[in-house]
Amino acid sequence: MKAIQMLAPGGPEQLQVGELAEPELEDPRQVKVRLKAAGVNPVDAKLRSRGLLYPEALPAILGCDGSGVVVETGKAVTRLQVGDEVWFCNGGLGGAPGNYAEYCLLDEAVARLKPASLSFQQAAAAPLVLITAWEALYDRAGLKEGQTVLVQGGAGGVGHVAVQLARLRGARVCTTVGSEAGARFAKILGAERVVRHDQEDFVAAVQDWTTGRGVDVVLDIMGGAVFQRSLAAMAHYGTLVTLLDPGPDVDWKEARNRNLRIGFELMLTPLLGGLPEARAHQGEILDQCGRWCEEGRLHIEVAQEFPLREAAAAHRAIESGHTHGKLVLVMD
Repeated sequence: MKAIQMLAPGGPEQLQVGELAEPELEDPRQVKVRLKAAGVNPVDAKLRSRGLLYPEALPAILGCDGSGVVVETGKAVTRLQVGDEVWFCNGGLGGAPGNYAEYCLLDEAVARLKPASLSFQQAAAAPLVLITAWEALYDRAGLKEGQTVLVQGGAGGVGHVAVQLARLRGARVCTTVGSEAGARFAKILGAERVVRHDQEDFVAAVQDWTTGRGVDVVLDIMGGAVFQRSLAAMAHYGTLVTLLDPGPDVDWKEARNRNLRIGFELMLTPLLGGLPEARAHQGEILDQCGRWCEEGRLHIEVAQEFPLREAAAAHRAIESGHTHGKLVLVMD
């Protein structure tokens, strides 16, 4: 099979097309999937640039997100059968091989039936960002109907589904974007207030939008100075969930004065920690999001598609930071 191998930490040129043997079932609970598409996420580029979480695994196949068709099942598999179309988040961290390839193996509990309304490209783009946004807003922040939310970067991968999930919960949404195209996109997704962070101060905009109260929930996707300034945009007793390490230089005075709750979201924790119950919960998240997709209430935006052999170009694009929605690799 054709696969993209990461040869060493470094630039996108470290991603090379190789010819490997097709994987063979190793466990009776596994399924073999003929991949149709693989999502490209910022974590892929970070691992390629900085090194894998399992350095001894080089050369390695990156890519956590995938979609495809089941072509073989283990003897203990009961939920899936050959021919089923599936989507999932699995592998790609340096332990189990990822999805920048034509075939992969995974436990049947991780693979979920793909919504018929989604193309393979949309399905491959979705799992990591859907689970991240769900866990951040619903599980970590406990978002409730009628609350106000600030989503940083609402036109991006996680951001564009976070805006929609917040609206599905009945919350009012403000989001930041960096372009007029991003502003139009965020409005279509359901954001009530869109802030061009390159043209206006988002803290002042949020305070004006909430008549000085601040927002109940912030989802921080940017980190750094954006994390620090977000504290001043919050209501007292609010919750800020970040996807990044805030770093050692955060001034926590504003958070303490406002009695804020700070949460962290890393949807890869169940995979890294070997937590089956948490992985089962993530499967349930995909199932519910799939139902919303079927009902036309949730949209997955694919900004650009690349042939598998052009994985390096996809990494250059995602590192530019100017994409709306998601990037995917296509195998066929």
